[in-house]
Amino acid sequence: MAQLRIALAQTDPVVGGLAANADKLVEWTRRAADRGAHLVVFTEMFLTGYPVEDLVLRSSFVEASTAAAEALARRLADEGLGEIPVVVGYVDRADLAPRVGQPKGAPLDAAALLHRGRVVTKTAKHHLPNYGVFDEYRYFVRGDRLPIFRLHGVDVAIAVCEDLWQEGGPVAVVAEAGAGLLVVPNASPYEKEKDDVRLALVSRRAREAGCALAYANQVGGQDELVFDGDSIIVSASGELVARAAQFAEELLITDLELPEARFGGLGQFQVDAGDGTVITVERLELSAFPVEPYAPETPSIAPHLDDIAEVYSALVLAVRDYVAKNGFQSVILGLSGGIDSALTATIASDAIGPDRVHVVMMPSRYSSEHSLEDAWELVNRQGVNARTVPIAAIVDSFEKEIELSGLAAENLQARVRGMILMGLSNQHGHLVLTTGNKSELATGYSTLYGDSAGGFAPIKDVLKTLVWKLSRWRNAQAGRSGPFLHGFAVPPIPENSIEKEPSAELRPDQRDTDSLPEYDVLDRLLDDYVEKDMGSAELIAAGHDPALVARIIRLVDLAEYKRRQYPPGPKITPKNFGRDRRLPITNHWREMIA
Repeated sequence: MAQLRIALAQTDPVVGGLAANADKLVEWTRRAADRGAHLVVFTEMFLTGYPVEDLVLRSSFVEASTAAAEALARRLADEGLGEIPVVVGYVDRADLAPRVGQPKGAPLDAAALLHRGRVVTKTAKHHLPNYGVFDEYRYFVRGDRLPIFRLHGVDVAIAVCEDLWQEGGPVAVVAEAGAGLLVVPNASPYEKEKDDVRLALVSRRAREAGCALAYANQVGGQDELVFDGDSIIVSASGELVARAAQFAEELLITDLELPEARFGGLGQFQVDAGDGTVITVERLELSAFPVEPYAPETPSIAPHLDDIAEVYSALVLAVRDYVAKNGFQSVILGLSGGIDSALTATIASDAIGPDRVHVVMMPSRYSSEHSLEDAWELVNRQGVNARTVPIAAIVDSFEKEIELSGLAAENLQARVRGMILMGLSNQHGHLVLTTGNKSELATGYSTLYGDSAGGFAPIKDVLKTLVWKLSRWRNAQAGRSGPFLHGFAVPPIPENSIEKEPSAELRPDQRDTDSLPEYDVLDRLLDDYVEKDMGSAELIAAGHDPALVARIIRLVDLAEYKRRQYPPGPKITPKNFGRDRRLPITNHWREMIA
């Protein structure tokens, strides 16, 4: 057996920020070297950030990426870090003739091995995901090479992200070619409860490959996606050896005892990948002999967050990164005294600090006194910046010029509020946060250019029943501080905002249940229709009331044009409104109710 100290760099890159990402790689490599690491593994496409979407179709971007990888190898050597091998993801280009149906320039989701001032070898993702949020047939061509490099007497193979999730391909080839360790750079987006699935998958693939497996995952927010880290290392038998924290950058250092290389020959040979393709294995040698025995460090296994804490942490990280990466210094939102705006304000306070959060109370003639009191109670508990802008006179001035009644009059109030928030955003540079939840977006219970006006939607993928759970959970954490908690001395959300019956307060004595069923009934139906894609017959067979099925399907289908114009927000479920769910706006298909 041979010893190897591996460092997984669970980091938060910025899409398109090649120079900043390179600086971070050098810094983290130095930290790994200072701790005696023999190998550093960064995440999928770390150098370019992930996902880069249509940037990969620009030749200038791909050329900048490949040049940056080569320059980075030289820089590491120049700064005295050339002896430590570094695996890093980036965008490369395949040597393929252009053809119809192939992405322009034949880009590759690649990983490079940097050592002694040069790119020693490179590989690319073999299995290209084309489901859910992924469109990788649009962006990349398939990789067909598997490098296995000998490091201190251990054969180390490299595969990329999706290559673990599919049968055959690099994992099958590693099993045949033999290696002591498989390292896998990843950018695997967060979804509720995905961590348990991920660990089971990595353990299974380690057993199939017959070697230890190191899974380095990206962390951070990128538009609608949140990456949770949760990097893991398992043994060849699939047992968990080390695990990084969720939703935080971390350098996971782990000492492994691995079998010494069994094969002496170097060079290239081809292996049937078991998926209808052939992969070329490239064997190369960095260092043939094991290191002198040393005392290993105790591996770190980070505790896991419970489901509600996980979702809340994802939402906070998404807001924090969206604000920071897009150069905003502050956020603004309308605070009504209701639960949705209260939770949104609290997430913002935890993400960037209450001193950078601005809230506006905009009472109308229908706003209740207790709603204003609840809003001010939240302001006092959290210390956010607050102001009141009454809208009754503004609405009156509109109504003097144009006669509106019913729903049109209700929507006018919401649009006046949206106009005020956008005006203050323009004046002071705040990012406007919208406060709508997934239940409202699903059923169209929102106003275009009113409560939908804004730049980012923190609870867009959160059903109303989960809004309440998150609010109660957050209040239970009062007094605690950490990466995702500000440490408010008292519960940050007024109890009355949680307990009272929800209302838009756009007409006298209005309640959400005037237009919608009880949320626990509605959300179960929405979960089945939106996230599970059940048709009407399946919904009824699952126990949902037929009349309610017909009514809610109609509301959801008719509201597609509204959702298409809603701001981006963090994805926390298997199917969010955005990248996951893409339905035509002009659409005459309707589910039939027998």
